[in-house]
Amino acid sequence: MRKNTFRIALFLILAAEIAALIVYANQEPDSTQDNVLVNEAVQSVCNDWEDMESHRNQTGLDYVLLDHDGTVVFRTGRGLSESIHAAIAHRDTILDIEMDGKIAGKMIIYNDSLAGVQAQRKRTILLLAAAVFLQCCICLGYGIYLDYAIIRPFQKLKGFAMRIAGGNLDIPLAMDRQNLFGAFTESFDIMRCELQKARIAEAQANASKKELVARLSHDIKTPVASIKAASELGAACTDDEKTRNNYIQIGNKADQINILVTDLFTSALEELQELSVVPDDMESMELGVLLENADYLHYAVIPDIPDCLLYADRLRLQQVFDNIFANSYKYANTKIDIAVFQEEKALSVVIEDYGGGVGSQELPFIKEKFKRADNAKKIEGAGLGLYISDCFMKEMNGELELENGSNGLKAVVRISLSGS
Repeated sequence: MRKNTFRIALFLILAAEIAALIVYANQEPDSTQDNVLVNEAVQSVCNDWEDMESHRNQTGLDYVLLDHDGTVVFRTGRGLSESIHAAIAHRDTILDIEMDGKIAGKMIIYNDSLAGVQAQRKRTILLLAAAVFLQCCICLGYGIYLDYAIIRPFQKLKGFAMRIAGGNLDIPLAMDRQNLFGAFTESFDIMRCELQKARIAEAQANASKKELVARLSHDIKTPVASIKAASELGAACTDDEKTRNNYIQIGNKADQINILVTDLFTSALEELQELSVVPDDMESMELGVLLENADYLHYAVIPDIPDCLLYADRLRLQQVFDNIFANSYKYANTKIDIAVFQEEKALSVVIEDYGGGVGSQELPFIKEKFKRADNAKKIEGAGLGLYISDCFMKEMNGELELENGSNGLKAVVRISLSGS
C-alpha cells in the first residue's frame, strides 16, 4: 500500500510538471493594448494639449507625449521610451495627436507585455522548483522508509546469519511485522529453533554413545581380569614348559586387551568431561616405581633419578608411562633406554626404543586421536594411547614430546617441578 501511494504521488507531481511545461511552452505574450483605455488617454491628452501642466492621467496607462520637435512635453513616469526609435525597439504603441485636423505631436504608450511574460516565467519557475522540491522530499522520505523497512532488517538478518554460522543459536531474532521482512524473520527464527533442537538432540545422542562405550569398557575389564588371573594360576600350577608358555601368552594378550579397553574407557570419559586429573606434590623417587610398573617385561634399566619435588597426578602419570611402554612392546619389541635429568622447571624422562621410529611426515600427527603410523596398521590398536597421554600431561602442566631418536622413537615426558 505504501509503495503504491508513493508511485501515485510521484506520477501526479510529474504530470503537474509536464502540464506546466506545456502551458508555458504554448503561451504567447499578449502585446495588445486596451483600445478603450487608449482612446480615453488620447481624448484626455487632446483636451489638455494646450495646457499640459494641468493634465492628469486618468486611465492607468503609462505614456509619453512628444511635440513636433520630439521634445517631451509630458510623461506619466520614469523609464519610458522618450523617442520614436526607442518606442519602436520596445514595441510601444505610437499614436498621432491631432488638433484641428493637424498632427500636433506623438503619444507613446508603454507596452508592458514583456513584464507580464517575465512575471509568468517567474511564476512557472517557482512552480517547477516547488514541484522538484516536493519530489526531493518524497524521495528522501521514501529513502528513509526503505532504510527502515528493508536495509536495516536486511542487515539484522545478515548479522543473524553470521551468528548462526558461528554456532550461536541462543540469541533469537526479533520479529517486526511492520517491515517487509516480518514473515521472513519469523521463518529465520523458526529455523534457529529447529537447529538448536537438532544440536541438542545430536549432543545427547553423542553423549549416550560415549556413555555406552564407557560402560561397556568398564564391564569388559571384569572378565579380562578373570582371564588374567586364571592364566597366572595356570602358569603357576603346571609343570609342562609348553603349557606354561601358553598360559603366559594368554596373560599377555589379556594385558593387551586391558590396555585397549582402558584407552577406550579413558577417551570416552575425557570427552564426557568426567575424567579428572588432580596433580599434587610427589617425590621424584616415586618415578622409579611407576617406571617399573610400566616396564612389566623388563626391557629397560631404571636409571638414577635426581632428587626433587614434582607436581603430578600419580595415577595419570602411571597411565602415561603404561601407554608409552605398551606402544614400544607392541610396535618395536626391542630393548628400551631410559634417561632422567632435571631441567630448569621440569624433570624430563626420556624413553627410546630400537624400532627405527616413524616417518617424519607422520610424526606430528601420531598424538592425535585415532592416528597411527603406517608401520602399525597390521598391528592391533585404537590409536588412543598417545592422545590420552598427551591430554594427561597438559592437564598436569607438563608435556609429552615425540621425536625420532638415533635408534627408534623417543618419547620425552616433561614433568613440572612443584612451584614452577
